[in-house]
Amino acid sequence: QVQLVGSGGGLVQAGGSLRLSCAASGRLFGLNVMGWYRQAPGKQRELVATITSGGSKNYADSVKGRFTISRDNAKNTVYLQMNSLKPEDTAVYYCHVPIGIYTYWGQGTRVTVSS
Repeated sequence: QVQLVGSGGGLVQAGGSLRLSCAASGRLFGLNVMGWYRQAPGKQRELVATITSGGSKNYADSVKGRFTISRDNAKNTVYLQMNSLKPEDTAVYYCHVPIGIYTYWGQGTRVTVSS
């Protein structure tokens, strides 16, 4: 089993910044990609960003230039630095880790951006 514990959400004004973190523990053999998804009210869950153990990054077009994903492989922790936040970034953000045929999700952390 794999556990993902996220933190760092909250309420921020438009233009502000937040940093999310997610620590993975448990059976992590084969861990490579770590990422973040988000789900806004009434919308489907969507990819925000991913990062491989080698540092290759992928971003949704809507967050490019504003969000930065990073990770600490020694701590099995992934971070999401969110700058220049917009009201449309309001969502529950989920840490995501695929290992082999399994997919693991964090509990979700709420981000609210006020205008």
